[in-house]
Amino acid sequence: MKVYISVDIEGCAGITHWDEAEKNHADWQEFREQMTREAVAAIEGAQIAGATEILVKDAHSSGRNIIASMLPADVRLIRAWAGHPLCMVQDLDETFDAVMMIGYHSSAGSEENSLAHTLSHDAAEIRINGRRASEYLIHSLASSMLGVPTVFVSGDLGLMMEIEEVNPHVGRCAVKEGRGQSTISMTPAAATKAIREGAAAALRGNLKESLLEVPEHVIVEITYSNPVLAARHQWYPGMEHVGNRTVRFETNHYFDVLRMLNYVT
Repeated sequence: MKVYISVDIEGCAGITHWDEAEKNHADWQEFREQMTREAVAAIEGAQIAGATEILVKDAHSSGRNIIASMLPADVRLIRAWAGHPLCMVQDLDETFDAVMMIGYHSSAGSEENSLAHTLSHDAAEIRINGRRASEYLIHSLASSMLGVPTVFVSGDLGLMMEIEEVNPHVGRCAVKEGRGQSTISMTPAAATKAIREGAAAALRGNLKESLLEVPEHVIVEITYSNPVLAARHQWYPGMEHVGNRTVRFETNHYFDVLRMLNYVT
């Protein structure tokens, strides 16, 4: 079994403020360690379920957060960014059996996580065929495009509620929930235990049930916080400025969406 694990930080246990997610800030060290512990828990769960090859992507900000020395010897780690449209699932291909997403979070426009956003802070909201899009949705559609199901996700409760609507077969683990600028969270030890058990259970299930249906026709609408960005990005090929800080993109190929997002978010 070959498993890909994409790891973010804003959905990890306890993290509440942007200072805690920013490299070189004094508060970041504690939460890069928790991000690493949650990644290790997912790795251990995958190995319990029989995974023989595991590739981990550090998918937060600089891509240089996970403490490599804390990872088991028999995994590989992707650090930083290649600039590829697959973005947070860079180097995923059809040879993998499953994807897991750890430390993921609610989408831009959500009130379920004080750190909610999608891809960058520029977009106030991204919608795919009318549905508000999280980084889970964008990259789970990407994995499904390759025929690889995203079978397990950990993060905040708001994201788990979104996944329940998108595909209830996906294994889920809510390690915290948002209350305005505050969080109610599991302890680090409880979160890693839940992730380890949840990852193992998900990989023992019917993996293909977690595949999403990739739409044949895709309409993406991006609303920016800054109107200047909407004016600028309307010049991306196929993009239309529809007003109110919003641009619109249509295509019959989901990879076109990933390529576009790589340039305008």
